[in-house]
Amino acid sequence: MRLLLKFLHSLAGAGLLGGALAMAVVALWAQRPESAAAHAPVIAALAQMAAWIIGPSMVLTIVTGLLAMAVTRAFQDVGWAWAKAATGILVLEMGLHVMGPIQEEAKRSAGQLAATADPASAARLLAAEANTLLLLAGVAAVNVALGVWRPKFPKYTVR
Repeated sequence: MRLLLKFLHSLAGAGLLGGALAMAVVALWAQRPESAAAHAPVIAALAQMAAWIIGPSMVLTIVTGLLAMAVTRAFQDVGWAWAKAATGILVLEMGLHVMGPIQEEAKRSAGQLAATADPASAARLLAAEANTLLLLAGVAAVNVALGVWRPKFPKYTVR
């Protein structure tokens, strides 16, 4: 069970990191849409990447990490595991922040609204999402690094 959780957690962490970087590249590449018609496919692609890569990877990372801490007694007493749990909260918050606006913009840019969408507004959204995605990738990389190197943190005792 422990090895399965470790494998799934590592796989999900890699998926989250790769998905965030891929979405950031797309968002940075497409920051200057000339028209709403050019904007809609980019947002649709980002929405699909968020739904099929970021979402499942985020959930699997958090669930397997928490389960690993629950079933492995040694993880409950080491600082790096608690640091990973803290970064998991950041991963969840940023993942939800990425998925919400992208899904809303995808709905808005689809269909009849694409003709009236503002390309400048889309560029601002893409710039903000690219920054958030790069931050999400950084936190995911820190999370992976904590799991690989398992640094020693000072022990704190409750008096």
